[in-house]
Amino acid sequence: MMANDLMRRNDWLNDPFFNDLGRHIFDSFTPTRGVDNSRLLKTDIQENDESYVVKVDVPGIEKQNINLSYDHDVLSIAVKHEEQADHSDKEGNMLMSERSYGRMSRSYRLTSVDEGKISAKVSDGVLTIDLPKMAAEQQDGHQITID
Repeated sequence: MMANDLMRRNDWLNDPFFNDLGRHIFDSFTPTRGVDNSRLLKTDIQENDESYVVKVDVPGIEKQNINLSYDHDVLSIAVKHEEQADHSDKEGNMLMSERSYGRMSRSYRLTSVDEGKISAKVSDGVLTIDLPKMAAEQQDGHQITID
């Protein structure tokens, strides 16, 4: 009887318990199209007179699954995550197999970078990219003579 009353009233949909239920259930799933990747590739960018230092959290991502590029003043970071866990019993019979796959990418506009001196490393789940700035004389524009 009580369940029927709840279903008729539809107040259970407004119960705070159910507000984030879906998010908590699905948070561990692989991102899909339309998901905000900025939430997934958490990034810190520090700028000083000599360079930009970009730090990106990439826990569990192998170095070979990270792709970096710098083109037309834009740093692009793309990562691919593949994980497979097989659960077998003592005799080797598979009881369950879980797989997750995902791709995430982000881009940042960072100007006046000396492309030939960019360096990157991964340590303890953090990707650190050092983007040295061009010297002041390299940054100056060129005077164009009008004919």
